[in-house]
Amino acid sequence: MDRGFLVFENTSEVIQAENLLKAAGWPVQVMGPPPEIQRGCDLVIAFPLIERLNISRLLEASGFTPLETVPVTGPLLQPVDLFQTTDYGDWLMIRAANMKICIAKATRTIVNISGGGCPDVPYLAAMLVGKTLEEAPSPRALGHTLCGYALQLAYEELVRQCSPS
Repeated sequence: MDRGFLVFENTSEVIQAENLLKAAGWPVQVMGPPPEIQRGCDLVIAFPLIERLNISRLLEASGFTPLETVPVTGPLLQPVDLFQTTDYGDWLMIRAANMKICIAKATRTIVNISGGGCPDVPYLAAMLVGKTLEEAPSPRALGHTLCGYALQLAYEELVRQCSPS
């Protein structure tokens, strides 16, 4: 399937546009932009290019006009993976943007939250550390900053990687 990128001015617009598009049922994904199209913030929304017109209409009607819409036309325009996974043997850490979440693999208990510089990071850590992935609340429900958003992405990736195949 051919894809395109929606490039926005700031992270807040990316988050709101992602929520809007997912609520409308489109399979979109927030990613790091390839170096060739880095403008605005450090995130883009990848979307099915065949839906470009419908997605553009919905975004414009909702007041979220992207800076530009870029078709993915070649291997140089591949998005940058937002996630870094580090396996420390007994522990597994996922980093998304500037936020890190680490679990004890045997128990799936969150043992550390770190990174960022947003004021809600200590609160997010206090609410998540010591809980299993199943018990922990969604970081997105607790935090409302870029750090909270990045932690949500890391949390979702951790859950995905720890799910039985």
